[in-house]
Amino acid sequence: MTDAPMVEPEERQQTAANMLAVASGKGGVGKTWLSVTLSQALARQGRRVLLFDGDLGLANVDIQLGLHPDNDLGGVLDGSYGLKDATVAHPSGGFDVIAGRSGTGSLANIPAGRLQQLMDDLAALSPAYDRVILDLGAGLDRTVRQLAGLASTGLVVATDEPTSLTDAYAFIKLAHMQDPKADLRIVVNMATSPAEGERTYATLLKACESFLKISPPLAGVIRRDSKVKDSIRHQVPILTRHPNSEAAQDIEALVNRLDSTKPGRR
Repeated sequence: MTDAPMVEPEERQQTAANMLAVASGKGGVGKTWLSVTLSQALARQGRRVLLFDGDLGLANVDIQLGLHPDNDLGGVLDGSYGLKDATVAHPSGGFDVIAGRSGTGSLANIPAGRLQQLMDDLAALSPAYDRVILDLGAGLDRTVRQLAGLASTGLVVATDEPTSLTDAYAFIKLAHMQDPKADLRIVVNMATSPAEGERTYATLLKACESFLKISPPLAGVIRRDSKVKDSIRHQVPILTRHPNSEAAQDIEALVNRLDSTKPGRR
């Protein structure tokens, strides 16, 4: 896990205390599902929550939720309307959503100035909410890194697959280079058991401690659960469709630990 691509450190940007970024490095680890479910779990605690689909170009938050918004991030980026105008409510989930625009790959390569304006607009909108969840795209490109830098806390999602662990480590390395004080925490998703999830975390933690001299804490282990696929297929959040499922219980536990878990550092 030592061969992550080298990227020059970027200028440190102002973070928003109520923003939480969900990243992975690798696609297919359940990052968007986690973002959706976290948003609902926080809303169920009485928080005002905004879910921002930051997977520019391959957005799918609206698909998972069965939303068909009139306005989305594509229109914001082309100047048709403002970010606030792209905000829609998801009544059954109890949170607001800013949807991306699926299948528009060009959004992933927006000019630096336009991306900065988007981040400024998002920061200006954030005080209206208790929590803003940023569902970031897969990979390690500029848009992912800069959007991640907006958040005061980053959840890095990994599974036990070697490529997932390698990419999660690469994201942690680059985020640490960008901000050595970044609050990064690890979520192990689709674990066969809590013990197996702990072992997966230990593998990633060992690499971080050995090469980066940091100890990102374990935010939570989410067990593999067939109810997750069922809820996605029916476009209904799992806390609504299967509130007593194992994965739902694990998300609730993760949310309860969010404010108490502190970043570890050697």
